[in-house]
Amino acid sequence: MTRRTAFAMAAGTVTGSLVINTAPASADAPAPGRPVAPGANPVLRTTLITQVTPRNNWRVTAVAIRYAAPIDTHGGVIPPSAFQVTADLGGQSAARTVTRVYPSTVARTDDLPDAGRPGGYLVIELDPDDANARASGTDPLPLHGAYTVRQVADVRTPGGDLVLAAGPLAIRNDDVINPVVADFTAGSFTDSTGFELAFRLYQPEGFVRSPGAAVRYPLVVTLHGGGEVADNNVTQLTANRVAVTFAKPERQRRHPAFVLAPQIPLPRPMDGPDGTDWTDPKVRAALVELIDAFTTQRPVDADRLYLVGLSSGARGIFNLLPRRPHTFAAALATAGWGDPSTMDGITHIPMWTDHSIDDPVVPYREGRFGKPGTWTLMNTLESAGARVTRGEWANDLPKAEFEARSRALLNRARRAGSHVLFTSYTPGTTPVSPHFAWAQTYENDVVIDWLFQQSR
Repeated sequence: MTRRTAFAMAAGTVTGSLVINTAPASADAPAPGRPVAPGANPVLRTTLITQVTPRNNWRVTAVAIRYAAPIDTHGGVIPPSAFQVTADLGGQSAARTVTRVYPSTVARTDDLPDAGRPGGYLVIELDPDDANARASGTDPLPLHGAYTVRQVADVRTPGGDLVLAAGPLAIRNDDVINPVVADFTAGSFTDSTGFELAFRLYQPEGFVRSPGAAVRYPLVVTLHGGGEVADNNVTQLTANRVAVTFAKPERQRRHPAFVLAPQIPLPRPMDGPDGTDWTDPKVRAALVELIDAFTTQRPVDADRLYLVGLSSGARGIFNLLPRRPHTFAAALATAGWGDPSTMDGITHIPMWTDHSIDDPVVPYREGRFGKPGTWTLMNTLESAGARVTRGEWANDLPKAEFEARSRALLNRARRAGSHVLFTSYTPGTTPVSPHFAWAQTYENDVVIDWLFQQSR
């Protein structure tokens, strides 16, 4: 036992078994040439893996344990019951549900059914639907040292050889990684009046590798909902997938782009004509200046600026587009509302809108604060001359079927020469809350491919 490990043990909490905080890798590595007992493989680091999920916001979805030596089960399956994981958050301690355990060469989850390969990490996947799985409330939760992992059964190969021995020691996480979220840099922008907007920015890998190259990238500007108004400059990424879905590796490989995610600060501005946030004159003016400044500071394709927003963010889209009718190439607006009198100025802009018919927060027809919802706006847009292609289906369909419906709607729109699409979700089919219509919107490859095909 090293001195550092002894100190960590002394500082740990004894709750029936000893709890230690794992130390840096160099401290626990076995000395070269020293024999190691079967199943003895020191833990070097324990890391929580978080994920921004489509419906459940920001969650702790796995624990990755780094061992001194590679783990090889020789094809054996590690039972979830071999490990117990407990979360201590806000003074409450509760067990997490372990769903899968497998070795890996990297500290990340594997979606394949036969996940895992021999490597220095053991990945313990957790049920994201656990009541205590969340990684944030209004602000991020203090997750460092909040999770305890105990191995309660030996891990063996199919032939019975010992791979990892169970024991009385438990470990706590000493790190947290936030895939995709961590790829956004944090910044702020102060406009000409002195009003400040915080923002997060994703920069495409091609630009990072060669910032001087003569390549221009699309810009996706994401407008968060009213629940993400805060001073933490992170909730606009983690409360839903409106921003991170555009930055995930598979999406960036297909559509490399800058992703700009501003956040409205507290105390929340409420000077807009209908009491919302993105319509507040101070916020709207700062947003416009931020977008204009960004397009001059980065190699942005000015013909491929896209606006994406949900709830009050969609309200912001319907408010901003008539004021800048020749700036944006297309927009995605979910569960929004707006002013019908301005629709005749945006009939030329490609849009894909969607809304749950039974939305109680922003009613589908009536909207909020005397401003109509998406259904009414699309009718008004059509009366003003735009050809609107409509579709309705359940919002809880499997991804493949959901995208098939979207593809059929898009094909119908193309045959009709329509550049405005409107998806309605059948009552009772939007999980968690009928207001959360956006859960499948940004996972929908058909919709996103359509967005990036638009050019001003």
